[in-house]
Amino acid sequence: MPETLADAVRRQDVFFETQPAGTIGPIEKPIPFAALVWGNGAFRKTIILIALAVVWELYARHLNNDLLFPTFFQTLTAFFNETANGTLPRRVWVSLKVLLTGYGIGILIAACITVLALVTRIGEDLLETLTAMFNPLPAIALLPLALIWFGLGTQSIVFVLVHSVLWPVALNANSGFKSVSPTLRMVGKNYGLGLLSTVRQILIPAALPSLITGLKVGWAFAWRTLIAAELVFGVSSGSGGLGWFIFENKNQLEIANVFAGLFTVILIGLAVEGLIFRALEERTVRRWGMQSEISLRRDA
Repeated sequence: MPETLADAVRRQDVFFETQPAGTIGPIEKPIPFAALVWGNGAFRKTIILIALAVVWELYARHLNNDLLFPTFFQTLTAFFNETANGTLPRRVWVSLKVLLTGYGIGILIAACITVLALVTRIGEDLLETLTAMFNPLPAIALLPLALIWFGLGTQSIVFVLVHSVLWPVALNANSGFKSVSPTLRMVGKNYGLGLLSTVRQILIPAALPSLITGLKVGWAFAWRTLIAAELVFGVSSGSGGLGWFIFENKNQLEIANVFAGLFTVILIGLAVEGLIFRALEERTVRRWGMQSEISLRRDA
């Protein structure tokens, strides 16, 4: 017969000792300050950036060739000098205007095609066919055609930007919409929601992780295409963007300024990721429990 609690109490080897209420230890162990600081993602990323800058500086000093690889300090000096005289801000503004135009048009067309694929079979076939045809096609390969069709200038750059943004955004959006549970779609029908209301109130929130991923990929592709296109069209049309700034300084052997232009692109990418995409994820998918930081690490 198993021992009961009363039997255990009557046993002689059981020792009871009362403790004052004030001596009871804390329920939770306080987190050390070092662990609290290290748990901050911004702090860890700052450490990584500092480490990369140190490696950059040491490697450049080891090469000791400013025309081949300027140091991080020289790049920062060139960056601040070109910013102070207004050159970099002007070039950034020119590039951002073109970039946002192509990015916005690409997202708009991707949204139209994706919604069409949701409601009709011919739309789905159209999306699958077009993405299979044009998604593998590099945007840079369309530069000669853009030059013939639109001539020298901003329209040609916008055209190749739209191509670079359209397909990754459409593919990720379509994949996200397909992954939405049929139960949620039935809920929308039971509430009598129309097509646009279903897309706005059910499909977009449910597919938001895939949509944000598509926007990120499209943004990265747009920057790559913009810089490459400005290296060609900036020289011909005098558009004066960051790509033209890099190309011009390369011809003048101002390699520190070339790295300053690339450094500017990196800073813009970090700012957009941290201030826009990260904030959007925190306010939506992570707040709603649709995305979490899952890894195989063992936290102390």
